[in-house]
Order: sequence, then structure tokens, then C-alpha cells
Amino acid sequence: MTSTHGTTASYEGYRHRHLLGIEGLTASEILFLLDLSDGYVALNRGADKKKDLLTGRTVINLFFENSTRTRTSFELAAKRLSADVINMSVAWSSIKKGETLIDTAMTLNAMHPDVLVVRHPDSGAVQLLAEKMNCAVINGGDGSHEHPTQALLDALTIRRRLGGIEGLQVAICGDIAHSRVARSNIHLLTTLGARVRLIAPPTLMPGQIDRMGVETFSDMRKGLKDCDIVMMLRLQTERMQGSYVPSTREYFHFFGLDQEKLQAAKPDALIMHPGPMNRGVEIDSELADDIHRSVIREQVEMGVAVRMACLETLNHNLHAARSRQEQAAQ
Repeated sequence: MTSTHGTTASYEGYRHRHLLGIEGLTASEILFLLDLSDGYVALNRGADKKKDLLTGRTVINLFFENSTRTRTSFELAAKRLSADVINMSVAWSSIKKGETLIDTAMTLNAMHPDVLVVRHPDSGAVQLLAEKMNCAVINGGDGSHEHPTQALLDALTIRRRLGGIEGLQVAICGDIAHSRVARSNIHLLTTLGARVRLIAPPTLMPGQIDRMGVETFSDMRKGLKDCDIVMMLRLQTERMQGSYVPSTREYFHFFGLDQEKLQAAKPDALIMHPGPMNRGVEIDSELADDIHRSVIREQVEMGVAVRMACLETLNHNLHAARSRQEQAAQ
């Protein structure tokens, strides 16, 4: 069977029921989702942005952490595919009243959603929910574990700008210790053949992270040398218990991206940031707005396309599996 959007892509390219992380996905599975996303970029840039692919389907966005950017992106993606969308936040969730995560899963199951998008502050919580739900589950970011759609949208941005990912030198800089974005990107970029460098102060560099096949640096200029991509990360102070950096001013001096440090990278190196940015802390404002080097706004655009592709694929796989079960029961 071919996808309803692409003319040649087959749903056989991604046969999983959920999207819980990039770790474990093959290069061909990642490329399938990127190829499908490419078509949605064109659709989203046109006058008629809507398809009826998910008419009658229900998508629930369950966010235990605040996230205007990611939640809105998922919501827009689902609505452009004509799904019914429900947004639930922890502010009014029964979790606040003492309900367990499993109880929440059972309650949501009774509503018969087709796709559940979950963001949770604890690593592994999304996996636990997926084991209890009958619908497809997408990890919208769990603790410091993974944020798979962010890595996919980053890869789509890079591929559309540079034509491919294999052989690129990518520097991921900043708060590696608390970053699910960094982990998903490491898995994806290395799977597609890029070389990944991590740059951070020792307090924000996880121990033994070099086992993931990356190089580590504590000096920005050395780490950025000859890189094709400079991916900056947000300093996640809300996850820090204690002092990880002396001050934001000193952090910017040593690890914030400015014109002087950027000169170590290739002259045409692209600048990325998953947002939201702390200007003057992680990145100089002039560089963030540089239309020739910064692709930060493009990352946001690619996010909607990637999430449309993921929703389409998981919805198809879910209902194909249910059809097989019904046929087997007859």
C-alpha cells in the first residue's frame, strides 16, 4: 500500500505502532518519515493546507510540562489532517488530584483516541503509557530521554538545506546533561552517517556519553572547528538542582555562540536552536536572526510537516493492525 500523500512511499517503510524515540530506528525508517514530511512542506506552503486524511480520528495532546511551541505544532498538524484534537494539560489533569499515570491511561483509553501525544518530565513515562494504551503514542519529549520529532525536524531542515546528512560534521553545544533533544539528535545523526561533536562545560556533560559514538569538547573554538552545523541548546535551569554554571554572563562568555566563536566553523555553517532561545545566554541575538546562517525559523516550519507525517503513518499502522485483528477473529 502506498501513502495517501506520497506517490511512491510505502507505509512498509515504518511499521511501528508508536514513535517513542529515535534509538533503535533504522536509517531507512528515518528516511521514510523524512521523505513523507517533505511532501507536507509543500502542502503547508500552498493555499489549501488541509487534507481529510484523519477525518473521524481523535488526537489527544497530553502535556505534563508547559510547551507552547511543540503542543501548538502537534495541534496544527492534526487539524490540517482534519482530526478531532483535544489538548490536556497537567494544570487541570486528574494527576493533580492524585490520579496515577496508569489510571490516566485507563481513563484516556475509555475515550478511544487514535493517537496520543505525550510530554512528561520523567524519562520513561511515555513508554509506560504506551504499554497501557490501545492507541498509537508519540513521545513529545520525556525527561532527559528523547524528543524524536524534534530530531526528525532538525534532520529535515538540514537535508533540505544541504541535500543530505551523511558525512556532515555536527556540533551540539550547551546543556547536554538535561537535553532530550541532544540524545535524539545523536541517535539520528549518527544513524544517518554524520559525525557528532558535543560541546559543554564539564558540569553539563554527562559521564560516559562518548559511548554514543560522539566526540566531546569543553572548548567552543576547538569543538566548532570545521563544523557544517552548529546546533545550540537551551540552558534548562528549571531542571537544575544546584549550581551548574557560575552565571549566565560567564556561560555566554565561554559557551554562548557569537561571531568570534562561529569563525571556527565552516564559513557557510548553519546555525540551529530547538527553542525557546535565551538570547545573550546561549546565542548572540544577531546570529539568531541572521537570515543567511540561522535556520531556526525553518526548524519551526519543518516541525509541522514532520508531525503531519508521523500522525499519518501511525494512524495508518494502528488501523491496519486493528483490521488484521478483526479479520483474524472472524
